[in-house]
Amino acid sequence: MPTYAAPGVYVEEVVSSQKVLSAAPTAIAAFVGFTEKAPTDDPADPEGLAPRLVTSWSQFEGLYGSFVAGAVLPLSVYGYFANGGALAYIVRVPNTAPSGQPSRKELPAADRALGLPLAFESLEPDADITVQVTSADTDEEGPSPFNIDLLSNGVVVESYENLGLGKGDRNVATVINATSTKVKVEVLLDAKTDLSSQIEVLKPGLYELEKAATTPVAVTGRKFAGSESSRTGINGLAVAEDVTIVVVPDLITAATKADGSVDLGLWKAVQTSLITHCELNGNRMALLDAPPGMSPQQIKEWRSGVAMYDSAYAALYYPWIKVENPIGTNGDAEVLIPPSGHIAGVWARTDETRGVWKAPANDTIRGCLDVEYGVTQNEQAVLNPIGINCIRPFGTRGIRIWGARTLASDTDWRYINVRRLFNMVEATIAEGTQWAVFEPNDMALWEGIKRTLTGFLRGLWSAGALFGASADQAFYVKCDAETNPPESIDQGLLIVEVGIAPVKPAEFVVFRIAQHKQTS
Repeated sequence: MPTYAAPGVYVEEVVSSQKVLSAAPTAIAAFVGFTEKAPTDDPADPEGLAPRLVTSWSQFEGLYGSFVAGAVLPLSVYGYFANGGALAYIVRVPNTAPSGQPSRKELPAADRALGLPLAFESLEPDADITVQVTSADTDEEGPSPFNIDLLSNGVVVESYENLGLGKGDRNVATVINATSTKVKVEVLLDAKTDLSSQIEVLKPGLYELEKAATTPVAVTGRKFAGSESSRTGINGLAVAEDVTIVVVPDLITAATKADGSVDLGLWKAVQTSLITHCELNGNRMALLDAPPGMSPQQIKEWRSGVAMYDSAYAALYYPWIKVENPIGTNGDAEVLIPPSGHIAGVWARTDETRGVWKAPANDTIRGCLDVEYGVTQNEQAVLNPIGINCIRPFGTRGIRIWGARTLASDTDWRYINVRRLFNMVEATIAEGTQWAVFEPNDMALWEGIKRTLTGFLRGLWSAGALFGASADQAFYVKCDAETNPPESIDQGLLIVEVGIAPVKPAEFVVFRIAQHKQTS
């Protein structure tokens, strides 16, 4: 209590014992896989392997490049944003090695008829060098001389003035090759070419030396798993605490063998690592793709035999989907890809429009043109009980997600929305009650905690997230002398018991219709 010595009016602020909890985010996806390029704007992460947050497709393109052959991740990220995703972490897994060859660029002439008169080649392999060409002022007749600046990371590292292509001591190749530590120059123009009528020889501008094509390297399951300490791979997502969905769309790229078959051993190893990561973190789910090219019977046997997953933190989708091919590989206008990225977008859209407690199913997939295999009702009757969520075409109703199950054998965690609702509630409580740490462990704290949690859970019940005709049926919060006996208080523990009744989806809608006979 403050001490008052002088008469007067004093105003005191009293801290409320009831805090307001804000629901934790539920739809932040993380994509682990291959990209066209690596971001280079972070000196602490020169290879661009650490998780990076992007909020739009255009931002992804700026950091990681666009669609490219040999990488499924860009197609998945595009599908994620198209289907309603708003926030995504990208974890780049290196699948190529530098060529070890010099970077090279042939510069254009101001007069198109002269073609490419000059070539620059880096002295070091795979160097990042930009050549800047500017015109030099002169009163002499004939072609104007030009200036050359060499830039590295936007900074001028070498400059050469009043150069030309003619003979003499200012010949561009003679000057630069004698002194440069960055590049060598080759004049490609025929020595007999008459340049007397030209005003300018080289076209002014910035020209980035092009690196030789990278060399593909094998990617193992360990590379996908990565390391928490080095911030790489799946385990590197430990630093992105708000991630709730994890997708590995480029598993197919790494698992495809030279003969075109799929390495199911690698497929299982990576998905097992992903499931383990999600279970250890406790606030995220693994969105798994079924291997491609399998019939319903084959996918059933794979799920029951090779991929014996049992986890409430994972969901599996089948079959693959067909989307527009933005790069026209092999002349194909459409391409089959794993559905996980698009599905993650639908999860985000459902969370936004209905809430995380709504099963992310019976909704269309934007950008999906067709499915790899048209699953029938009888075929799904075999797959659904073992946790394989099917994607099925329904004529004019479009192609829809027709399943909402986890891979758990425990019936309490059968449905995706139940697991994700609990994830959200647990994360919200953990984050929103940090104020209680080190407070006096007495009845005032117990009542404050109860009021805070009751207010949050009552809001969920009112929104339709919890089952029950009344709030008492939907949830309870218990924090009293029974949950906090003296021996517990002596250990510095505050025990709060919370129970909620989640809403479960109407997976099987049954109408009982009988023939009604009139009686006199």
